[in-house]
Amino acid sequence: MQRAMRLLEAAASHQSGAPAKQLAREAGLALPTAYHLLRTLTHEGYLRRDKGLFVLGEAAERLSSSGAQQKRHARINETLAHLRDTLGVPMYFAVYREGEIDVVAVADTPGNPAVEEWADFRETGHAHAIGQCLLGQLDDEARQNHLDRYPVQSITRYTVRDDRTFIRRLDSMERMRPVLERQEYALGTLCAAVPIMAGDTAATMAISVSSSQADRLLPAAEKLQREIGKLLGTLAFSISI
Repeated sequence: MQRAMRLLEAAASHQSGAPAKQLAREAGLALPTAYHLLRTLTHEGYLRRDKGLFVLGEAAERLSSSGAQQKRHARINETLAHLRDTLGVPMYFAVYREGEIDVVAVADTPGNPAVEEWADFRETGHAHAIGQCLLGQLDDEARQNHLDRYPVQSITRYTVRDDRTFIRRLDSMERMRPVLERQEYALGTLCAAVPIMAGDTAATMAISVSSSQADRLLPAAEKLQREIGKLLGTLAFSISI
């Protein structure tokens, strides 16, 4: 297995491919052993032979993509854990992808738990800070498309009541300012979400506090925005999850 991996690493370092003898030399393998492993790796789809040169195949590219995705997930989780400990509140990271609100990661503690998803986050974007923040970053057509699929509905007595009122609310939001939501999704819970723009992808980091800690919401959201400014390079890399 280790010898095969050395061959794959050698092949990956040559974008245009390399012959068997060169790969064997770079992997530190005897040529007969290298030939045997190259045939096996080619048969399994990890390598592809093209005019005598070996290049990475589809199986290796899928493996590489999966590894990169895991690395991005790990980086997001580490960032959320750091912010959770810094701010002392549950943390959320979400993106708007392929027409859906996707909560990618959450970081909380037993003593300070995240909001329970009692109503599907994807269908109730109008009622929580994460969804409001993401929908606020979309253009009119994408926003209306979302509301056509997930119309505004009452979740609590504080939830906005109809699509028209909700759209007016989105239009009145200050660009790149934290979005605050008070008991619209869950009674007893207040949330804030900070918009993150990386290319064409809408993303957000959010926090939640109990209604008894209402005075903490805006200061924590503003501090989160400052922290995000320091981490924007890391986040831009990770938003492509």
